[in-house]
Amino acid sequence: MTTELLIGSISLLVIAIFLGVELITKVPPTLHTPLMSGANAISGVTMLAALTLIIRSTGNIPLQLIGAVSLGFALFNVIGGFLVT
Repeated sequence: MTTELLIGSISLLVIAIFLGVELITKVPPTLHTPLMSGANAISGVTMLAALTLIIRSTGNIPLQLIGAVSLGFALFNVIGGFLVT
């Protein structure tokens, strides 16, 4: 990975974090439940993608590890979202 690509990726991540924080703080409380439902749907798609990655990466330990971590985070988000809503 080149230095320029790494700096660009980190810059994009920082901008996305600031944008996400700004958007979430501007949402009125009455819209939090529909937004959480949408986030749960997106996390459900992420769970399916992680399961597909785990199934198709037979014998490739790094890919299975990435799939397991992403599945864990998505599952945590879905369960937490359902508990909140």
